[in-house]
This record gives sequence, structure tokens and C-alpha cells, in this order.
Amino acid sequence: MVLVVKQHRCTHSASCACIKGHLSEDALFLVFRHMNWNPRQIAILSCVCKWFDEVAKQVLWKEFCHARAPKMMLDLHSDGSHIVDGNWKALGKLLIYCNGCTKGGLFSNVHVPGHFVFRTRFSRTAGKSFLPVQCRMDVLYVSDPCEHLDQGEEGDLGFFRGIFKSFATSRVKKILIEKRARFHPREVCPYCKAKLWNMLQADMMPASASARLGAYDDSVEYFVCLNGHVIGLGTLLPLSDSDGAAEE
Repeated sequence: MVLVVKQHRCTHSASCACIKGHLSEDALFLVFRHMNWNPRQIAILSCVCKWFDEVAKQVLWKEFCHARAPKMMLDLHSDGSHIVDGNWKALGKLLIYCNGCTKGGLFSNVHVPGHFVFRTRFSRTAGKSFLPVQCRMDVLYVSDPCEHLDQGEEGDLGFFRGIFKSFATSRVKKILIEKRARFHPREVCPYCKAKLWNMLQADMMPASASARLGAYDDSVEYFVCLNGHVIGLGTLLPLSDSDGAAEE
């Protein structure tokens, strides 16, 4: 594919180290559409050019999200709802990045490095299992667990992540505020840097969450941020002999 593009000089010299000018936004759109909105390339270039990072936040990450999860994006934006802070970059990262955890972080002594995942399925049906009974009218998309096996004393761990539809007007947020639930004193959302509520501490963790995750009872914990992003963890039940035979 050959493109003839127009370059322009950086108008943000105070905040951008580029010295050779930028491609036009239209050209960037065509290039990354040809690359199927490659998230690694978007992330790498965003780190070295603030002008590109702004274009990526407004255009490229949005197109990536729609290409990666079109039905989910359509639902999240139906009925006049929207991504609370318009942060497509945060949502794009949530779709492809398992944040893991460091010791002393959100999940006590667990230490699992964050990493990119090739593809993850997000389910609205699964999300209902993570909602208290009085909040079942809310819409939450939750991922399949990202399994990290043989984590020493912690056993087999399953990290999951998700996003609420219209979190600002959700029943979950209303109840958290009514309960005067406290934010985590130190940690923030790894996707958008907003403050986090602990659903377990707020006594809003349904028993159905561990069953859906395939985890031990009372081992599931998850946080939700002010923008409706979800980060969670559970200790997975071991596979039985019959389960292993079925997989083989």
C-alpha cells in the first residue's frame, strides 16, 4: 500500500520532542486502518510523540475498540449512554491488557506481572454474576479469567476485568455512595487512574461471582473505579480428573 501524505510542522513544540513534522491525521487514519488498528504500534508511538498520543486518544483507540469488540461497543453506547470520560485509550488497554498485581498492591501478597493478551472474550451474561441482586438491572461486561497457574501459596489465580455501561447512573454506584464506601487509600485504576472502590469491603460481592469464575468461595475480590472499569481476582478451583480428561 503506497500513500502520498502531507506533513505539517509540530504546533506543540513545548510538549513534543518531534523535529521533522507529523503526518496528517487523515494519513494516520489510513495507515492504521491498513494495520487493523494495531494496538502495540499505537502504544509505542504514543510513548514517543505527544501529538500522536492526542490523535490516538481521540481517533485511533476509538477505532481499535470498535474493531475489536463491535457488539460490545454498540451496546455500551446505545440508549444515549457513553464512555464516562471519553477515554478510549483506557478502554482499549482494558480490552487487551491483564494488569496483574504487585506485592502490597490491590491484592495483598499476590505478585503477577501485567501483560498483553492476544484476545479476550467479554460477556454481559457473565457480568450479571458479579452484580448484587439489587443491581441486576445494571449492565456489566466481564472478561473470561486470565489464568496464572501454580502461584506458590496463592495457588491458581484468575484475573478478570470489565466495564459498566452508564456507570454514572448505575445502581451499583448509587449504593456505593449511599453506603459511604471508602476509596482505596493508595491504589488507582490501572486503566484510567481514577479512584477505586472495593466491592468486597462494601459488602456487595455476590456468591454467584465465585461460581461463575470457577473459584473458591470467598476468594473473589474486585474493584470498580469512578469511570466504571473493573479489576478483579479469584483463586481458581483445581480441575478434577474428569475435567482434565474432557480437555484432552
